[in-house]
Amino acid sequence: MDSDICQVYEDEIQSLKEEIKLLSKKYEDSQQESTYFSDKEILMSVKSLQRELQGESEGHESAADLQAQLESLETDLSFLMKLTGIQFTGLSKKTLERTGNKTVRKYRLSGSCCSLSFQLEFQLLEMQNKGNVSAAITDLSITMEPRGNSDLDNFVSSEKCGSLLTFFRSLSSYAEWYEHRRCTFLHFKEKYPDIVSLPEGLLGDYILLRNPKASGFELMIVWKIHINEKGKTTPVLDLLTKVPKQVLDQKMAAIENAPTRFRSMLLVVGIEEAIENLVNIFVSER
Repeated sequence: MDSDICQVYEDEIQSLKEEIKLLSKKYEDSQQESTYFSDKEILMSVKSLQRELQGESEGHESAADLQAQLESLETDLSFLMKLTGIQFTGLSKKTLERTGNKTVRKYRLSGSCCSLSFQLEFQLLEMQNKGNVSAAITDLSITMEPRGNSDLDNFVSSEKCGSLLTFFRSLSSYAEWYEHRRCTFLHFKEKYPDIVSLPEGLLGDYILLRNPKASGFELMIVWKIHINEKGKTTPVLDLLTKVPKQVLDQKMAAIENAPTRFRSMLLVVGIEEAIENLVNIFVSER
């Protein structure tokens, strides 16, 4: 009876070692998703095993080794989360198939990056062959919280976002620009409360400049965040004008050239300085 119990423990320990080996291999290959999605299940398995092996010296030593490896993985995960800004809030797993050297599991993962929330579903196919373990992700489904981010929504719903790594890279870059835009809008709203308005709030993609000394004269700064087919994000800014007819008649050339000059200024001095210069020029208009 004791030998049977020990054999069960040894089998479970061997299974955990194989999972640790898989995680290490995927981490070395920079497959971040494997680290993200497996460390929590390993932690649960280790805690369960520790409870079962309490008092068993051989099992306790194996669990201690696994705990040390787990702590190393948690350190790596913490670093990656700080680097990318991605935080995970929920994980569930279900084994769909386990036959011979093949295991199929379904994962559901939720999290956020800055203020952008996401949910993922995918299947992980694991194959063992002569001591080597390979893994592949299939049936990837991504859902983003509706925020009116058309470029991001279109990207994650298309075939262009075909892997977890592509999604997380693009999300991290997009969220960085998203947060930068929010902070920039907040800065100018607080600095020029009588001039700057945010019709869609801080999470919108444009601001309005209104000159209280020139009724009906408005400038709209539009700030989109574009994602190309490779997942690269680029800020795209433009200037739209709303000018009373009497002002337009007087300064038609300057107003018509304003968007072009604004885009040129963006290239020379950057986003914040270009908006600052535009506000100063706008306020000086009568």
